[in-house]
Amino acid sequence: MAHSFLVHNEGDDVGVVTEDVTNGQEVIGVFMDSGGEVRLVAGGDIPLGHKIALRALHAGDDVTEYGTRVAVASADIASGDYVHTHNVRSARW
Repeated sequence: MAHSFLVHNEGDDVGVVTEDVTNGQEVIGVFMDSGGEVRLVAGGDIPLGHKIALRALHAGDDVTEYGTRVAVASADIASGDYVHTHNVRSARW
């Protein structure tokens, strides 16, 4: 099975899907910094270029990408869920 998403850094909370992903689909992600892999089951449809959660996050948790805090969860997010404006807010302003 080819990878369906990329993760910039080990320790990031989200990856970027490289193809449209459907609810319940098993997906494989590749860590760009280490070459390691992670397997998830998508918790919803996720469009190409959007984010998938690598682990469960609770409302108020920081969300990291590129090894940097980029957002704050505004709702609980399960591993494999679609991460977007409906469940995070920017940490930049």
